[in-house]
Amino acid sequence: MKIGKISDTTRGWMIGNFEPSLLKTDLFEVAVLLHTKGQIWPAHYHKVATEYNLLISGSMYVCGEELRTGDTFIIEPGEIAEPTFHEDCTIMCVKVPGAAGDKYLVKS
Repeated sequence: MKIGKISDTTRGWMIGNFEPSLLKTDLFEVAVLLHTKGQIWPAHYHKVATEYNLLISGSMYVCGEELRTGDTFIIEPGEIAEPTFHEDCTIMCVKVPGAAGDKYLVKS
């Protein structure tokens, strides 16, 4: 058995084609993301990847929807995400495929 800490990852990204990684693969990426209330996260989209998300705790607004603890949400390729965090949030994100460099910032 190997033991590590979420703090050993890059912003909570645990599985994917990057280092460090629990499993190095380009098929998908997995993260547990921690966002603080009021944190500013830039508007962005993916051209290839789809994000499958679970809001483990907190409340937030993204893609025109208010989300609360226990909500699941899917962000499709081309869909612009610009989240607002109403509370501290913990999100599990699975991104398929694990397309390196597939994050495009939207200029305001």
